[in-house]
Amino acid sequence: MGVDISDLIEAKKVSLEDLTGRSIAIDAFNTLYQFLSMIRQRDGTPLMDRDGRVTSHLSGLFFRSAALLEIGVRPVYVFDGEPPELKQKTLQARHEAKVQAEKEWKAAVEKGDLKRALSKATRTARLTDDMIEDSIELLEAMGIPWIMAPSEGEAQMSHMVIKGDAWAGASQDFDALLFGTPRLVRNLTLAGKRRLPSGKSVDVSPEILALSDVLSALKLTREQLVDMAILIGTDFNEGIRGIGPKKSYALIQKHGSLEGVEKAGALEVPAEYREVREIFLKPDVIDDYKIEWGRVNDEGVRKVMCDKHSFGVDRIDKVLSEIAAKQNVAAQRSLDGWR
Repeated sequence: MGVDISDLIEAKKVSLEDLTGRSIAIDAFNTLYQFLSMIRQRDGTPLMDRDGRVTSHLSGLFFRSAALLEIGVRPVYVFDGEPPELKQKTLQARHEAKVQAEKEWKAAVEKGDLKRALSKATRTARLTDDMIEDSIELLEAMGIPWIMAPSEGEAQMSHMVIKGDAWAGASQDFDALLFGTPRLVRNLTLAGKRRLPSGKSVDVSPEILALSDVLSALKLTREQLVDMAILIGTDFNEGIRGIGPKKSYALIQKHGSLEGVEKAGALEVPAEYREVREIFLKPDVIDDYKIEWGRVNDEGVRKVMCDKHSFGVDRIDKVLSEIAAKQNVAAQRSLDGWR
């Protein structure tokens, strides 16, 4: 998902506690897909309720959001709207890849190869309209604001950070930097122990990338960073075969822009590059949104998690009581501050 420039930039490692008191705009689709991919049984089967409906996304959304609320992070989730026309080819390719991965997953399960089964299963995640509706209902019950973007969620998320309505954006993808977010937090909802498809567990820590630091380190403008990404390939274009982050960086450093690369005859740039540039530099976003955090509605949470999707009441109530305790302490501190 998105362009990968991790080999060229270095992020700053932080702890979740370092983000206490911060408002973080979270790329909802990116996050829900993480949960759908990673929260699975040993053979790759996702979590399901008594009616056979997948609930991995709800499990991740509830427990991770609760953890953020407990340490004082204020999340706001931003959902994707209508994708740009140029993304259709990418979406079709992803669909075909998921269909193939699902076949390979089932074959591995039949052979009893659980390691391969889990590896293939993580690539089969699908996010349905019902899942999105349940996720929104859960967020509202938890008092967590959400916004429906007109198009790309990362673009709207970045716009909110640029305006100062959120301190940072959170996504695993680097595209948020291309959309101009001043700060990008990665691994926010993956922090802690993460099980790899191999069965091993690794420690995952949040990390922060500041766009100004990235551009300074690379000695590029944001426009040049976008041009570099177009050569590599984005969600909106295929890129150039054989051109990875290092080669594209060298080309833009030498020639300054895609026009410069084309004029020098270094290679044939993607025909649609101007349209792709426009998506990143002048994205479709809105200012008509409201961000307010409220107290958790315990009954509302139980309705979604327990009544509708058969999560254990005791387990949900335990987390709800922990959130309530933290919110009560915060409210008391606020009250004491006025005395």
